[in-house]
Amino acid sequence: MVDSVVADRGDITIIGAGLAGALLGALLARQGFKVRIHEKRGDPRVEEYEGGRSINLALAERGYHALRLAGADDEVIDQCVMMRGRMVHNRNGTHSFLRYGKDDTEVIWSVHRGDLNSILLNFAADAGVEIYFHHELQTVDFDSRRIRLLTPDGPLEESFTSLIGADGAGSALRRAMADRDPQQFTASTEFLGHGYKELEIPPFDNSGDFSLEPNALHIWPRGTYMCIALPNDEKTFTVTLFLPNEGSPSFAELQTGEEARAFFDREFQSASIHIDDLEYDWEHNPVGVLGTLYLDHWAMDDRAVLLGDAAHAMVPFHGQGMNAAFEDCVALARHLGAQSDRAAAFRAFQEERLPNARAIQQMALDNYLEMRDKVDDPLFLLQRELEIELSARHPERFLPHYTMVTFRLMPYREAYERTLAQNGILDELTRDIDSADQVDWDRAAALVSERLPLFTDVTA
Repeated sequence: MVDSVVADRGDITIIGAGLAGALLGALLARQGFKVRIHEKRGDPRVEEYEGGRSINLALAERGYHALRLAGADDEVIDQCVMMRGRMVHNRNGTHSFLRYGKDDTEVIWSVHRGDLNSILLNFAADAGVEIYFHHELQTVDFDSRRIRLLTPDGPLEESFTSLIGADGAGSALRRAMADRDPQQFTASTEFLGHGYKELEIPPFDNSGDFSLEPNALHIWPRGTYMCIALPNDEKTFTVTLFLPNEGSPSFAELQTGEEARAFFDREFQSASIHIDDLEYDWEHNPVGVLGTLYLDHWAMDDRAVLLGDAAHAMVPFHGQGMNAAFEDCVALARHLGAQSDRAAAFRAFQEERLPNARAIQQMALDNYLEMRDKVDDPLFLLQRELEIELSARHPERFLPHYTMVTFRLMPYREAYERTLAQNGILDELTRDIDSADQVDWDRAAALVSERLPLFTDVTA
């Protein structure tokens, strides 16, 4: 059961009943808003989950915090698999484990998108949110505040007070806003030139056991491309290959399942031996698109605002897309709860979140280079060792990059700015050395004190 809510605060219409839409609906309903959600797809609780996007997500502290506020954290964690760190599979057949944090208090969680969506929809419904499926937004009349939806029973029109776009990177609400004011709301998308394809590792010999170490995110880094595998609670792994769209090797080059199998046997042998249906899945699963969506304005006075992927879609390489969207939900609910002027609340939300969105978008791009090309590099490993030591010696000023982004609620922009400063320190300290024993710790202390301000709050 949800907590009792405050007096009615008016109606809000959310477009999109995915992860962000469902969570935001629950948060707003608990604050006393009358919330209605329209979703173009079917109900994942009663229909087979509609794919096309990654079915595995990495839940980190930012997202976990949002789930705690919604009261959904315990139920979600029951569906998750803990990932303590990266298991790096090298070309020579060896593998090594790189822990994410200092211990099991600093981990991330692999969760199935469909399971998470169903849980959040139930919480939203229990909070009193009205949810309508197979309701696709067609047009918006911002002057009369009416929307037109396509439903199984035909077109439907209804009025709105405020619209919130939680409908993903292809947001119909964002398109409607751009149609109304293209100068303000037309987004630009920078595509990566790489795509992704999903495969699956079943349980080992159908015994019910995991085929690989379950409490790790597995990575096969290969320079300009890589393969990863995330565990599922049903003892399978979702395998994702990230590969250039053109060139050699590329998705354009690997057309058949047999060609893909030969490629995997050569490049990712320790994964290939476990992917039983590789040939079939290769030929039937689509190649996903990777891009970063930039939008300078998210809000149209009190009539509409965008969040999550609709406002700032990013590449998935820092595992923060969902976590950033959940932070958006918490921030927007906070601003709407703090003042009755929705236009002011929407502006304040944009001012708070847009700089942080830009920061995590850049960090996600940077992390792709790290994951595919650096995790087995000696200099990278030396700097990660030094990161940990400097954090232990100077906890009031220095935190590892991954800790700031993944295990803290520090604003993304601050984490990014600190990361740039810390990387400069690491570069200087590791120049012309090949062991942590050669570090000049007095010089390190001076650089940390000079370049890194004290943390105002280093807790989660």
